[in-house]
Order: sequence, then structure tokens, then C-alpha cells
Amino acid sequence: MFPSFTGNARSRRQVNLSGRTNNPFASTQNALAQAQQERILRQQERERPPAATRIQKTWRGHKGRKEARARWRQEWDHKEGWEFQRLPAGGEENKWNTSSSWTPYVSEEECLGSLRLLVQFASPHNDQDVLRLYQFVSRYFRSMPLQQSSCQPDVWTQPFLRLARLSIATLNTKRKNPLPSSIIDALLALFPDLTTKVLKQLASYSAEYFKTLADLALGHQTENLGLIKTAVIGLLQADTSRAASIYEGFAHEFLTVPDLPAVFGSFEDIARATKYDILAKTLNQLLSAPSQTNILHLKSREGLLWLLSYFVYFRRWAHGQKHNIADSPDVQYVNIVSRLVSYLADDISVRIDALGYQPEVASNTLAPAERPVQPLPAFVRRELLTLISQKNVSGLLTDMEGTSISDSIATRSHKEASILASYALTLLRAFPRRGDEIRMWLYRGSASRLARTGGVEMPAIKFFYLATSRTNIFDKISKDPHATVGMLRPDKVQDQCNGISSSSTESRDQQWRVILLFLELYKFVLIFMDDEEFLSGSTESNRQWSYTRQSALPLEQVRQLTIFLKNLAFSMHWNAAEIAGIEETEAKISLAEYFGGSRAAQPEKGHEEPPEKSVDMSVAGVSGMTLAYVKGMVTGVLRMIYERDSRRKFMPRDHWLMTKYFEMDRFIAAVVAEEEEKHKIEESYGADGESKVDGLDDDDDDDGDERYLVGTQHTQQIRNAARLRRQQQKASRRKYLESVTPRLEILQNMPFFIPFATRVQIFRQFVLLDQIRRRGTSDPDEWRFAMMNSPTPAAISRHRAKVRREHVFEDAFDQFYELGEGLKEPIQIRFVDKFDTVEEGIDGGGVTKEFLTSITNEAFGAGNGLESLFIENDQHLLYPNPTSVEERKYALRQVGFKEGSPDWNENIRDLLRRYEFLGRIIGKCLYEGILVDIHFAPFFLLKWALFGGSGSAPKESGYRANLNDLRDLDEGLYQGLLQLKNYTGNVEDFSLNFEVTDTIRISPTETKSITKELCPNGASMSVTNENRLVYILNMARHRLQIQPHLQTSAFLRGLSEIISTSWLTMFNQSELQTLVGGSSTEISVSDLRANTQYGGIYAIGDDGMEHPCVQMFWKVMEGLDDADRKKVLKFVTSTPRAPLLGFGNLNPRFSIRDSGYDQTRLPSTSTCVNLLKLPVYRDEKVLRERLLYSVNAGAGFNLS
Repeated sequence: MFPSFTGNARSRRQVNLSGRTNNPFASTQNALAQAQQERILRQQERERPPAATRIQKTWRGHKGRKEARARWRQEWDHKEGWEFQRLPAGGEENKWNTSSSWTPYVSEEECLGSLRLLVQFASPHNDQDVLRLYQFVSRYFRSMPLQQSSCQPDVWTQPFLRLARLSIATLNTKRKNPLPSSIIDALLALFPDLTTKVLKQLASYSAEYFKTLADLALGHQTENLGLIKTAVIGLLQADTSRAASIYEGFAHEFLTVPDLPAVFGSFEDIARATKYDILAKTLNQLLSAPSQTNILHLKSREGLLWLLSYFVYFRRWAHGQKHNIADSPDVQYVNIVSRLVSYLADDISVRIDALGYQPEVASNTLAPAERPVQPLPAFVRRELLTLISQKNVSGLLTDMEGTSISDSIATRSHKEASILASYALTLLRAFPRRGDEIRMWLYRGSASRLARTGGVEMPAIKFFYLATSRTNIFDKISKDPHATVGMLRPDKVQDQCNGISSSSTESRDQQWRVILLFLELYKFVLIFMDDEEFLSGSTESNRQWSYTRQSALPLEQVRQLTIFLKNLAFSMHWNAAEIAGIEETEAKISLAEYFGGSRAAQPEKGHEEPPEKSVDMSVAGVSGMTLAYVKGMVTGVLRMIYERDSRRKFMPRDHWLMTKYFEMDRFIAAVVAEEEEKHKIEESYGADGESKVDGLDDDDDDDGDERYLVGTQHTQQIRNAARLRRQQQKASRRKYLESVTPRLEILQNMPFFIPFATRVQIFRQFVLLDQIRRRGTSDPDEWRFAMMNSPTPAAISRHRAKVRREHVFEDAFDQFYELGEGLKEPIQIRFVDKFDTVEEGIDGGGVTKEFLTSITNEAFGAGNGLESLFIENDQHLLYPNPTSVEERKYALRQVGFKEGSPDWNENIRDLLRRYEFLGRIIGKCLYEGILVDIHFAPFFLLKWALFGGSGSAPKESGYRANLNDLRDLDEGLYQGLLQLKNYTGNVEDFSLNFEVTDTIRISPTETKSITKELCPNGASMSVTNENRLVYILNMARHRLQIQPHLQTSAFLRGLSEIISTSWLTMFNQSELQTLVGGSSTEISVSDLRANTQYGGIYAIGDDGMEHPCVQMFWKVMEGLDDADRKKVLKFVTSTPRAPLLGFGNLNPRFSIRDSGYDQTRLPSTSTCVNLLKLPVYRDEKVLRERLLYSVNAGAGFNLS
């Protein structure tokens, strides 16, 4: 009967799947929201009546004021006999009756009453009120005698102030049609009278006042600019306690307006009327104000550029000069200019020498970085260039030189010295292209005025060293390198906890400024200070000595300075992440984006991504003085001193080492791990852009000059923007790598911190890792076998060559140049004679060694015809022929090639490819550990060590030509320039100008002279006592850098394809020569004997005893002097020097085998395998005679 009955009397549970709640109060959130809404409605109900009351009150007030103004307007119209007129447009003034019936006021009371009534109702937005104002002003001017005879001037103060405000508002109101010029002129003519009557009160409105005048001038709304100029001068010349307020408005609203000199035609009247002292004091306060009210943050960069230029212009007029400032600048001026230039340094440095601006190119379709740079306006550029004139810069340090050391460091004058130092550093940053000139004027200005310090005359270089050495920063960092972190990146919270005030931070910044200026000047002096002058610092002072010799520091002070610089540089590299504030908790971005790659490329799993790029923090409180700048400066000066010590030892043994700060037992493994990590990062996201093959338009060269770029202005600007982007990407990647590879950074920038032997081991480990990375093995035979079994076995044929003995270089160049960096892989050589007969022998590595030895002997040897790729100096040391390119160009002209044609360029490229190939050959020798008997000039080797500028300081660590390096190139030129530098008379007697004459060979017996300018307009620039240092530096730069630039760059490009530039930077010039040719130390017979292999009957048997003839050989070797030992070594191995790490690293090993029993037979060798073939002599005397005879005769080389 009940088929659905289950026996359960409970009602079935109902499940609602609709997502809705039947009970609106079931949800707590809904209940709370409803209660909140009800509270809001109740609150609105309570607020509605008071709001209605306020609205009614406001409306009644507005209505009452409107009615009152209407009554006052009607009353004024009745008294003045006013009739309605239409306000004419600017071009309709000839249709307007100016009413000559406007008569003067009959009494002072009538005039005052009319004014009081007018200012009560007049509105600048009402055209009729503007006409009423004009009528009053016209009648007022005709009633001036009444005013002048008034006995109650105070009663006019408030009406006049309101009249001034009304007039300013009227001129400043934006309207559909501009005011007629007659009204503008009338109101402008009123301002001088108002400034004399309500000057103090008007000071509060000076900003609106000057802004209105500037807008009128720029808008060309009146032709009578004299009225505007008079109005400006009237307020500036006022002598009142409110002058600061007036000049604040003047600076904010008038001096930030562009092109005022062009608008007024002449700015001299305003400059003459400006009270410079008040303006300087006001600007100083504005620039020192908090960020919210600081003028730097309230005005555009363009406006600040004009403010800076106007201020410089006003100061020159304040001192009665039109061009230069010869006297010492006051501290306020230096502080103001320093702050403004520091803030605008990026704009100034880019725009000061920019090409002509093309508005059609500067479209919004281009990215900001690609838009062409707008040059500075002519007025701004002219005034800014006066900052770096000789008189200005030379007189900069006068204040510091007039004080004693004790006063300048302990008291107020030290702060002034810091401001001047900040100013000098800012100039160097804002005018980088004129950096050497600025340093020269600083140096000459300081060296020509010796500072009196406790009765002792002292050059400014020594003055600044003493100031530096007495700073707290110098003392702490010299004792503990870890103190650098706190000195460069002080923790504000920690400072407050430790009770360190903000004044302490300011004192620290002041100390940094003095230190950095000293390093700037000292670095500049080191460039042209020769070694004799440098080492003369410890001798007695002599007034007849040159400025440079007097500036030489005593060696003990140099030692103290290097300790400070070592500790500072070490910490800046070792603690780079901590100092720069790179924290793991910061936001991260893709490595590809960070390094300029695409977002699609993702890092391998497990790779750490670099942190978000942050703005570089400033050092010493100077904007733009970044950590990278300080690091580069410190590294540069330290390396310059170290290079001198490398040439002529003056530091104690092991002075440069800092091994106590490393775990040396694990150092090599840690460096290798960092190198692997670096390689993985670069491999994942791409290394820097590859250098161009020909090197003719290498725009990545930091030392390049943009004036040599070809193309339109737009093309050059686009190339400059692209270069800037590449540099930014490289800087970003370098900053990250610095934080994760501190040991590599130290090895690349300060390799002398680590012992030479350790660095050689690291170098060999790098090579081994590279071989395994490229080949999968370091064994050549295994690689060959793998290549033959690969899908493309024919690829191995590219590593084989047939070489004629008489044309080793040409054959090798033709067959191996296209390999590029593939030359790293094992190669196989077959020598053939002139009949194309293959010489016997299997290349198991020995033939490759002989091939490399032969090619270097041929290519670097003398007598290679007109186009010798390398030439020797007076010490028979090799360097690239600096005239080879010019000689090739001359030869091409003689046969009719057109300069710049494809055939012309191809011939020049062919020459450069040969230099590049030679670089690869030397790199192959280093890569394989094969020593060659070649000796390069130190200045050329120095370019190896600094090539590429990788590391923290691409410019400061990069090669810079100096006078000492010129000595290794041309001793005669070096002596001549040295005499010119130290000449006590007038150097103009020599009739020199900024030109240089290069001599090229056009035939074996004929030469040709080519004259070039050392700088723009150099032919018309005479060498004087003031600029002779610049001439010397330009001459050294031309001879050492510019003239051989293409040849040197091509060689180093080839070298870097085989040996990474980061590996080369681990060694100085003398160490690199040791890597190439071996150690110059005495030959260790015991080491050679312990690492010699024997063959034939000389093989050591089970008894472990050497053959009697072998024993005699070693006895003879021990009896020879070192010169003869080196001859024997060269006889066998083709190089007279021992391997860097001992004969255990000689490849192939030194070997001896028998060659018969004939006692008259001479020893012979197979240098390809370092094998000595020694007959079995029975007498020691005979062995000695035969050995020395063969060594001195140079027996032939045979393959075995």
C-alpha cells in the first residue's frame, strides 16, 4: 500500500544545490554588510541638514558679494563717467578710442577713493573691469604730482598693494584674445612706481610678479621690452629686508625661463642690476632645502640648465668681467655651481658637444634612447664652458692653498676645501671629454702656488696627500679593509643606534671628496711623471726642480698610500654585493632581461637570477659619483703604481700580496668554480657583442672619438644610442657578476694580490677546462678519433695543413685563418720541401711545436720586406709596426686604387687579418703551453693585460698612454718630450704646434712624411708653457694608441679568440713575457734532470741507474755557466728559458737518446719533440767540446 515506505520515520534531509541561502541572516558576512549599509544611511541623514545650511550660507555670501560688487561698480562708473566699451583684440587697437577726455584727478582724495573702490570689485576675468583698470591707470599717471606731494603715504599702501596684485593677475590671466599692447604697456609702466611704494609688501608676491614678466617677454605680447626689463630691475634693486624673498621668486620663476637673453637682445642691464651676494645666498638656501621644497625637484632639468647659466653669467658681471673669472671663487658660488652641475651632469656631458638638432628626427615614434640629442643652447654652452676655462680652474684651489694643514683639516676651512673638491670632481664628471684639460689646469693652478704648511712650502699634490692621510677614512681602511663597507655604505639605523649624528655622515662625505680629488690629481700626474721623477720624492727638495718633481711623494708615503688603496680595492671587490646593497630578498628579474637577452630564454634550473637593478648609490654626497667610479679610480691609481714597481722595484718583497685574506689551499678550486659559473651564465644568455672582423669601424672602442664616425647626423645619433644601450647591458651584467665572482674580479683587476705561481696554475686550469668544454677531453688523439667517428668526419680536414718550409706563414694563413677560434683544437702539419716532397715524421705534437716555432720566427723576424708586421725598438723588443697601414694605403694609391672603394677596404682588411692571425698563433702557443723565443716591448704587453677593459673599471683599468711607455717605443722622442716638460724658459721659442709628423717607408731607401693634427685645429694651436702637458699627453697617445690602433686591435682580437681576455688580465707585462717565452731565472739542472726522459740504450733499466754517458752529460751541464746552459736548452727546445712551473711542465718533455758511437760526431736535436741526440761519448772533455760546438754552431733541426 505504501511502496516507498522504508521503515525510517525521519524526514529526508533536503540539499540545496542552487548556491543560494534561503535565510538572509544565515550568512554572517551578509548581516555585517547590511548593518554597515544601514549605519551609512543614518550618518548621511544626520549630515544632510548641516550640509544644506552650509550651502545656503555660501550661496548667500556669494550673492551678497556679487551684489556689493555690482553696487561698487555702478558707483565707480558714476563717479568716473564710465561708458561701456568692448575690449578690443590685440590687432584692433587702432579702432579703439583711448579717450583723451580722461583728465587727471583734481585731488589726492578723489584718486585714492577711486582706487579703493576699484580694487573692491575689479576682476581680471571681466573685460569691462580691465578697461576700468586701464582708465584709472591712465588718469593716475596724469595725476602723479598729487601723489608726489602727498603728506599721507601710508594710506596708499594697502590700495597700492591690491592694485599691484590686480595688475599682475590681469596680465597673467589666460584669455581667448590677448590684451592690447597699450593696456599691457600701461600696466607695466605702473610696476616701477608700485615697487617704490609697496616694496616690502610686494615681496610676498615676487614669484607671480616675475613669472608674469617672463611670460610676457616670451609671448611677445608687447614690443616695448624695455618696460619689462625696467619692471624686473625695479624689484631687484630694492634695498629691503625682504630681498631674500624677492630673489627667491626671481630664481624660481624668472631665471628658469629659457632664451631670455635672445628675447631681450641684451641681458647686461639685468645682470648689472642683480645683487649677486643676495642671489647667491638665496640659491644656496634653495639648493640646501629639503627635497619637498628643493628647487632641484621643483623645476625641470631644462629650466635648471638656464638657471645655472644665468647664475654664472651674473657672477662674471658682479666681478666686472665679461669672459673669465680670474680671482678665487667664493664658497657659496662653488657650492651652488657644484650642486647644479652635479644634478645636471648627465645632460651636460651628452649635450655639450652634440651635433645640430633635427626636430623632424626627434619624433615620438622613436624610443627615448634612440631620439637624437638636442645640443645645448648657445648661451648655456658658452657660460658652461667658462667653468672649465684655464683661469677659472687654475684659481679654484687658491683658498685651500692659503691655509695651513692644521686649519684646513680640523676647522671650517676643511669644509670649504671639501666643497671645492666636490666642485672639481663635478666638473670632471660633467665634462668628460675635457677631463685632461681640467686636471691639467687644476695641477698647474695648484703647483704654481705652493701651499705654506707650518713654514714649509709644499706642492698641492703633497698638500692633498697629507689631507687625505689625516682623514679618519684613510686611517681606518689602512688598518682594516673590512672597514670599507661602513665607510662607503653607512647604515643610517645603525648610526642612530650608535649615536652617530648626521653631521658625522657629512664629515665622512667631506673626507671622501678630498680623497677622490687627490686620486684624480695624482692619477693625472702619474701619467706624465717619469720614473726618475717618481723615485726622487725621497730626496731633498730643490726649488729649481720642475713642478712634477716637486709633486713626487716620498716612497714611504707611496707605500702607505698603496696599503690604503689595496685594502680599499680589495674590499670593494670582495664585498661588492654588500656594499652595493644587493640582497637576496630583493625582487628578481629574468637574467635575459638583465643581460639584454630575450624573455624567451630562461636560465637553467638551479641558476640564481640576478637581483633587480637599482640606481647606483652616490659616494661622498656628490650626485653621480657612483661606486663604479670610485672602484675604477682606486683600481686605476693602484695599477699605475704597481706598473712602476714592476719596471723598477721600490716596494718591499711581497708588499702587494694579500693572501692572508684568502683560504689559499682552496683558492684555485674556488676560482675555477667561479669561472665555470660565469661561463654558464654567459652561455645561457649570450656574451657581449662580437668585435668586428676588420676593426675598421669598431664602435665599441671606449677610446674611440665620435668625430671620426661616418654617416649623417641622424645615423651617428642612432649609433651612439645603440652603443649606450650595449654599454648599459654590459654594465648591468658586470655588476651582477661582480657579486657572484669576487675572486675572479680580484684576479682580473688586482692580480698582484695573488702569487704569480698560483695565477699560472689557475691559467693552466682555465685552459684545461676550456679544452674539456670544447672537446670533451684534453687528449688530442681522443678528439681526433671522436671527430673521425662523428656525423661530419670531413670537418677534421680543416685542422690539417701542408706547409712549405720557405713559406710557413703564408701557407698557414691561407689554410688556417678561416678556423677562427677553432685553432684551439689539435692541428696536424705536414712539412714539404721546395719540390713538394713530404718530410718524414708523424705529428704526435712535436711537429705542431716546430710549426708554431717556425711561424713565429718567420713572422716576427726582421727583414720581411716593406710590410714588416712587427718591428724592433732599440732594445730589440717587438711591437706592431705603427706605419704598416699607412704604408699599405700609400702603395694602393700608387697603383690607382680609390680610397674607400671595396678593393681598397679589402686590401686593408687583408693586412689586418694577418695581424689577427698572428694574435691567434701567439694565443695557440699559450694555449698549448709551448714556449717561443720572442720578446715583446713592455708597453705592447701592457695592452694585453688591459685589453677589453673587463672588470669593474673599463676605462681606468684599460690601457692609457703615458710618458714612461713612450720610452720603450722611441727613446729619442721620450728624451725630447722630457726636456720640453722640464724646460724653464718659454717653450714658444721652439715654435711647436699641436701637429705630429709620421714617417713611412715607400721603398727600401725612400721615406715619406705625413703631418697630422693632434687635436682639432691643432695646426693653429701653439704649444705654450700652460698647455705643454696636454701636448705631451697627446703626442704619447698618438704614438702609443692612435697610430698603431688598427694593428694592435687586430692582433689582440686574434689573441683573445684563443686566450680569454679575462685570463690575460691576471698578469702584468713582465709576467706575460714569461708566459710567452719562459722564465728568465737561472736554469735548474736538478729540475731538468728530474724531468728528463731517456730512449735507446740510454733508457733506465731495472737497476734505476743512468747510463755513464748520461751521467757525464749532467756533470758537464752542472759545470756550465747559466748562459751556456740556456744555449743548450735553446739548442734542444728552441727557447732558452725554462717553463714557468718548472721542467715538469715542458711539453713535450726534455728527452735524450743515443745516436751512435762515433766520437767525432756532433750532438744533434729534434726540437719538435725536445729531443737531444747524444752520441755515446767515452770522455767528459770530448762531450763538453762537442756539445758546446754544436750549441754555438746551431745544428740543423731534423724530424724523427
